[in-house]
Amino acid sequence: MISSKRKQELIKEFGKNEKDSGSIEVQIAILTEDIEKLKPHFQTNPKDLHSKRGFIAKIEKRKKYLEYLKNNNYDSYSSLIKKLNIRK
Repeated sequence: MISSKRKQELIKEFGKNEKDSGSIEVQIAILTEDIEKLKPHFQTNPKDLHSKRGFIAKIEKRKKYLEYLKNNNYDSYSSLIKKLNIRK
């Protein structure tokens, strides 16, 4: 889990205003931050299958959000991928 302070920073950076936590860009940024924080855990604990299930669910959710953004606002999609350093 990411801290609430870091989450607020992501909302300010990717949202339209400080209270815009629901926009697709913010949700993708928060999921990406969560995924990046969990990666080292699975490198050191490869047999933690219970947590890996939730990790894969977060990846799939982000993938769906990215597909939605790509279909509806390609410019925002391409800039978000560059900012978050996501491979696509």
